[in-house]
Amino acid sequence: MSSFPISMSNKAAFNGPLPEAVDVTVIGGGIIGVMTAWALKKRGLSVLVCEKGRVAGEQSSRNWGWIRQQGRDYSELPIMMDTIRLWKDMDPKLLERIGFQQRGITYLARNEKKLAEYETWLAGARSYGADTRLLTRRETEAMLPNSAGWMGAIITPSDAMAEPFVAVPALAQAAVEDGVIIREGCAVRSLDNAAGHVAGVITEAGLVRCERVVVAAGAWSSLFLAAHGVRIQQLGVVSSVISTDVLPAFFPAAACDDRFAIRRRADGGYTLTPWSTHDFFIGPDAFRNLFAYLPQLREDFGRTHFKLFAPKTYPDAWSTPRTWRPDQQSPFEQCRVLDPQPNQTELEKIRGYFAEALPSIGKPKIKSTWAGMIDTMPDALPLVDKAPIGGLTIATGMSGHGFGIGPGMGQVVADMVQERPARYDLSAFALKKAR
Repeated sequence: MSSFPISMSNKAAFNGPLPEAVDVTVIGGGIIGVMTAWALKKRGLSVLVCEKGRVAGEQSSRNWGWIRQQGRDYSELPIMMDTIRLWKDMDPKLLERIGFQQRGITYLARNEKKLAEYETWLAGARSYGADTRLLTRRETEAMLPNSAGWMGAIITPSDAMAEPFVAVPALAQAAVEDGVIIREGCAVRSLDNAAGHVAGVITEAGLVRCERVVVAAGAWSSLFLAAHGVRIQQLGVVSSVISTDVLPAFFPAAACDDRFAIRRRADGGYTLTPWSTHDFFIGPDAFRNLFAYLPQLREDFGRTHFKLFAPKTYPDAWSTPRTWRPDQQSPFEQCRVLDPQPNQTELEKIRGYFAEALPSIGKPKIKSTWAGMIDTMPDALPLVDKAPIGGLTIATGMSGHGFGIGPGMGQVVADMVQERPARYDLSAFALKKAR
């Protein structure tokens, strides 16, 4: 049974007053929205974060807890390398609370083809100054004894990990203490536009005037934007997760091969997940975006479990309204927190793979399972760009990468909102790619 610590049964922790006006409104209380708002507030702007459900209730808390440079697309790598420094520069008490540990992330290779892929990425990453290095079979076995036949690996020692369902609310609290207003249970139904420019947002609790808005709504971004005539090629896939009971401390960090991934948690158990398999619900957006996703579909076809109908009220469910009036209940109020059911069949298979690789541990006992809806783009890269509506910025499609890169991406989005010169080449994240 799915069990997750953040849900609508939790009392709202952030009940900031709804102001009449602010400089910037951020739609979405996940890691990207929170860190963007915090960055803007530190620069002297007044900022409101509107979260339809609970802060970090969706993918920002349901992810693996990896803070990784390793394996990143080269377009993300410079941002991520700076983000590692941003994590480390946070208050030591905050880092301790969220379980931040810089113990490295390891990619394990079961065959020569996979090892060659890792070596190819490593060759390019070196030019950016990454501290990734190749491990021999002997070094790999010394680090993680196994029966999986891992013949080598790559490791990035400066990569880190944290407890996401603790981290994001803690970061939100720190942002509030610095003056950010966060309002949970407050869906933004619509933009209030005037002459092609943002003039405010219409929430379920009333109008807030502002001339700048950031859409950081994760899997809901496409639905919200399409209602305003902005089309993006975004889809959602469901990834399932096991939280194990306490296990022997056979490995203190995070690692994966082509079948499963693990991370040692602060409670003594491990987060155990499929490396790349996921569930996909077929809906209207799936048909509309079919051609854009064909390359990804060909690559992932054998690792994707297709479902004909999304549960009622999901972003791309057949019954989910695509238009609504600002004075009526929106789809965002009908589903406050996306809580997909985990694929128990797939998770049981992963337990078997784990036991094969680590027979001395065997099949781990399950403490809980859950799933999260990952917002993804055709190239699995973020969409971070200005929208064709004045004052509107989009920051979505983090494709499961958002938790680790959140602090750095918040700075990037804040720069864009303020129309500051970009610190990085952001062309790979442009909206024009998603039209």
